[in-house]
Amino acid sequence: MAETDIETRDAALAALPQSALVSEIERTRADLARTIDEIADRVSPGNVARRTADRARERLSQVDPLVGGAVALAAVSVTCYLVWRRLRK
Repeated sequence: MAETDIETRDAALAALPQSALVSEIERTRADLARTIDEIADRVSPGNVARRTADRARERLSQVDPLVGGAVALAAVSVTCYLVWRRLRK
């Protein structure tokens, strides 16, 4: 079925005058360039990090403050214990 669509489009393009073909090619190039720019923007490490940080901030803003405080206290406690243990050696 895909071959039929391509053949039909190719036949329609072949019937167009050269100036129309050139404008079709330019339009296709512009579409491809726009698509490539969108993909590059989507996979850019800085943008990925920003989106991840935004999602984390959004999730943290929805956490109950008592639960968040308990998690933070636990993280600080574990870190202090690990530092104390390392210094003791």
